[in-house]
Amino acid sequence: MRRFEFPVDLPHAKSVNQTLAEVRSLRRSGVIVAVLCAAAAAWLIYLGKPWSYVVGAVLVVATLTSLWVALWAPRKIGTIEELYHDSPLVPAVVAATRARGMTLLALIDIAKPEAGARHYALVTRDVLAIPGHRARVGEQVPSVAVLSDRTTKNKTDAWQMASPMPLAWGTRDTKVLAEAAGSIDNAEWKLLANKLKLVDEVNSTDERRMVLEGKDLPPELR
Repeated sequence: MRRFEFPVDLPHAKSVNQTLAEVRSLRRSGVIVAVLCAAAAAWLIYLGKPWSYVVGAVLVVATLTSLWVALWAPRKIGTIEELYHDSPLVPAVVAATRARGMTLLALIDIAKPEAGARHYALVTRDVLAIPGHRARVGEQVPSVAVLSDRTTKNKTDAWQMASPMPLAWGTRDTKVLAEAAGSIDNAEWKLLANKLKLVDEVNSTDERRMVLEGKDLPPELR
């Protein structure tokens, strides 16, 4: 697994990192839902009707579940420093631009460490902005791959979830970004450039990723 160490600029990351923003949004939603469910449960139990006790009990479970999500999400993801330190360095390029944002196309090895072989996939992610990079198709955006499973019951050799997180969301230092880009093999950058036309096809899949077969890879990556 290829890693890239650099000092994370926390104030910068907190202001621009979309992954952190998504975690904060999930946590906030969990708290709001918990409060609403708790209030509704209290009112139903106060009514003292047989049916209201049943529905109230269901809402109590929903309250606890929402609170668990609010507390679990940040711990599951980890700190931003941990994400950049523990996640592999991967290539990503701007594959499409829109009036508000762009789509990244990344090349990620989704195989787990115990798999014994690599399983490369094209993965897309919509982003609003990437400081330090131009919003033009083909722009190279060194990133890390955030890998996880939706459930602990996944017994396959591949991660269920994979998403690129630009290094530019963790640092303003252009020298760091250039060094990271240079640490990625040219064969990987070239492969992504040749696969730009597949961005819509990858986007149309449920998981927003497309596993590449051996014949689709250059000799260096097989």
